[in-house]
Amino acid sequence: MSPAPRRSRNADDVTPLEPALIARFQADVTRLSETGRLALAVSGGPDSMAMLTLAAAAFPGQVAAATVDHGLRAASADEAAMVAAYCATLGVPHATLAIAEPRPATGNLHAWARKHRYALLLRWAAGAGCGALLTAHHADDQAETFLMRAARGSGVAGLAGIRARQPLDAVAILRPLLGWRNRDLRAVATTAGAPFVDDPSNRDPAFERARVRATLAAIDWLDPLRLAAAAAHAAEAEDALAAMTRLSWSQRAVESPGAVAITITDLPREIRRRLAARALRTIDPATATDNIESLLESLEAGGRATQGNVLASAAGEIWRFRAAPPRRSH
Repeated sequence: MSPAPRRSRNADDVTPLEPALIARFQADVTRLSETGRLALAVSGGPDSMAMLTLAAAAFPGQVAAATVDHGLRAASADEAAMVAAYCATLGVPHATLAIAEPRPATGNLHAWARKHRYALLLRWAAGAGCGALLTAHHADDQAETFLMRAARGSGVAGLAGIRARQPLDAVAILRPLLGWRNRDLRAVATTAGAPFVDDPSNRDPAFERARVRATLAAIDWLDPLRLAAAAAHAAEAEDALAAMTRLSWSQRAVESPGAVAITITDLPREIRRRLAARALRTIDPATATDNIESLLESLEAGGRATQGNVLASAAGEIWRFRAAPPRRSH
């Protein structure tokens, strides 16, 4: 059973938000994007309700909000209605979006919900004339993501965690709260008298994130803000590596019909890895490139290897990639 929503207090009991908080949020948004009409993804949790409250104060008349009803819990429709009612008090247009596709019987339910949630929100944001979609991911979310990926042995790209800005075709996804603690956002929602609901899955130890969250809460020297800062540093390093990879490709890769040749002289292994991954995707976009260590070892030894449907071979300082010949059937 979902917990009952925290209801708004009477107007006389509501404390106006501090101007410094509003100014901070405004600066965090404008640092990521030019000002314009903003779309907000509001679930009804304390973090997104705080974002809604801050956005309405910082950008009056420029925001619209939407709630996705995943249909996974009996209370989800009531929670969407709660958000809509609060939006009405703020003068913010609101839409409730429902996932039409039936939930899968097996597989990763969270991944399925995330995929459809973003598809619905981005389509709605574009239709509402918004150039950016804001989500309420915060420093604690970033710290949890950083730890989960570090535990899996992720590289720089994985440790970069949740990106503050994700440019897409028509609508950019912005996450302006990555420098805010969840406790501070809860305080914003409480001060404003905003209703909110705590998702029970956030405390369910069946989920990895909930277990990491409990670990963070139990170890006082693990500071979520510092972990979030580490993720931000990794994001900067990832951007630098991506830029170096693009430059190296433009200078060292030669594309011909169905083939790519790359001169890898004096390149660091990480750049070689990224160039090889790009070559694989160039020849066959369906080829998996998340683990190509054995391919790299073969090429660096002067040999050849197959990854998916691509054959790679080394001749001196040149690596060549082409479609693998069809396998013989017996």
